[in-house]
Amino acid sequence: MLRAAESTLKTDTGRQRRENEDSAFVRAPLFVVADGMGGAQAGEVASQIAIEVFEQGLPDSGSPEEQLAARVREANQQIYSRSRTEHGREGMGTTLTAAYLDDAHLAIAHVGDSRAYLFRDGKLTRLTEDHSLVEELRRQGKLTEEQAAEHPQRSIITRALGPEADVEVDTFTYRVRAGDVLLLCSDGLTSMISEERVGEVLRSSQTLDEAGNRLIEDANTAGGRDNITVVLFRLEEVGSDASTDQPTMVGDVAPLIPSEARTSGSDQAARSRSEEPALSSRAAKAGSSAVAVAPRVPRVSRISPTQAGQAPSHEAQRRHVGKPLAALITVLVVLFLVGGGGYLATRQLYFIGSNPQGIVTIYRGLPYSLPAGIHLYETYFVSGAPASLVPPDRRSQFFDNQLRSQSDALKLVQELELGRISQ
Repeated sequence: MLRAAESTLKTDTGRQRRENEDSAFVRAPLFVVADGMGGAQAGEVASQIAIEVFEQGLPDSGSPEEQLAARVREANQQIYSRSRTEHGREGMGTTLTAAYLDDAHLAIAHVGDSRAYLFRDGKLTRLTEDHSLVEELRRQGKLTEEQAAEHPQRSIITRALGPEADVEVDTFTYRVRAGDVLLLCSDGLTSMISEERVGEVLRSSQTLDEAGNRLIEDANTAGGRDNITVVLFRLEEVGSDASTDQPTMVGDVAPLIPSEARTSGSDQAARSRSEEPALSSRAAKAGSSAVAVAPRVPRVSRISPTQAGQAPSHEAQRRHVGKPLAALITVLVVLFLVGGGGYLATRQLYFIGSNPQGIVTIYRGLPYSLPAGIHLYETYFVSGAPASLVPPDRRSQFFDNQLRSQSDALKLVQELELGRISQ
């Protein structure tokens, strides 16, 4: 039987933030990292609500994946309710990555762009996939790893706890071994240093505490643009004489095990009542490239909010693609949007263009069109200024489909209407 023999939790505000919106929880066999968003106070509140839900332990029934997902949905509902009833909390949310050790199996629940990694035999393997705009484009082959790492919209996430009443939770299970080291972290780490560097630090550190400190230091040295949180734990066989300083194990990552091969809910519930002391930290958002992504079973499905197409211009907003799969793609996208996974991308992002009448217009959503004339955006504000008023040297600022905040888009269009942007 495996247990977490050594664990550490490190968190830091970073060098460019005033507040730490990250929160984390460590009480073997349960480990959680949450990265808040929505402003210093709101982001901190959202991530802390999520951690407080997990501090209750896992439910008494269901598989480990089901237990984790139940807690994530409970946290989502609490954050959503607070954001709608308390002034100043509108739009708050958090990412969340949780791991539960069940003997030789590690169950993970994941929403957002915090990450989980496995370090084995000197090799770092990413266990989760980011729910971000740039990661969706990278998976579709529209961006290379290098382009994704430097993309200006790499901090935009497409799924989080809080913005919608319901949230889609990715869950999966990995087979683990004695000697494995698991890393959970907020993107304040992976947006600042490469996964190659993370692996180097883990290989050269004598203890997990040392590794955690060095990772925080490296992220700050690289700029520390965001809050940084690191949770590390090493696995050992119960009764093993293995040294607690040795973090590696020979072998490759085992594939996910099918749900029917997992142990019963009562077995996990008994193991979840650990008496070990808990470490909890209240402690915001940016992405990086992959070293390796572990395989997953087909039952874990994701629908990208950016499937199909280039950014629309006003001359070509109505496209008709007569392909047999158009109806299927449309259904998948509608299901995705209805399910709430694309909320952040479709409700909190704006871009400027011109409508078919040639009037400067603000759109809400993502600047992409799908087959069968489905758009991932909607008209938000039609100005009183024709597109011809935009000077040639400023046209890229208005018509390059750059994603903006609501206030930024409105301010730019209003300056044009007031004649402050002239030929």
